[in-house]
Amino acid sequence: MSLTKTERTIIVSMWAKISTQADTIGTETLERLFLSYPQTKTYFPHFDLHPGSAQLRAHGSKVVAAVGDAAKNIDNIGAALTKLSELHAYVLRVDPVNFKLLSHCLLVTLAARFPADFTAEAHAAWDKFLSVVSSVLTEKYR
Repeated sequence: MSLTKTERTIIVSMWAKISTQADTIGTETLERLFLSYPQTKTYFPHFDLHPGSAQLRAHGSKVVAAVGDAAKNIDNIGAALTKLSELHAYVLRVDPVNFKLLSHCLLVTLAARFPADFTAEAHAAWDKFLSVVSSVLTEKYR
């Protein structure tokens, strides 16, 4: 699946706005993930998962930074996320379905935070972009 020029423009344009709130968006996305899909907490037994905890904020920041790396390298997402893919497949052994769940929670967070920017076209572009990111992150499982 490849992104069209229009979709790439939407992602890069919105990323400029998202990056200014990356820590907050990341934290909110993880809070939403753990609330909506409590089974995902099993990968974080050593974390304080209370809303707004330092560990949640730190990991949320890392998650959104990885999405940012993908957005900044939109023409070569695979290369940008290779190490992260290897980490999640070989070391952390995260169930690949969790990337789709996280993507959904990020979409909801973006829609809530940027209602004027998150048009149907933007939603479709971000959904497709996050599907590409999820696919890249799971390709080492094969």
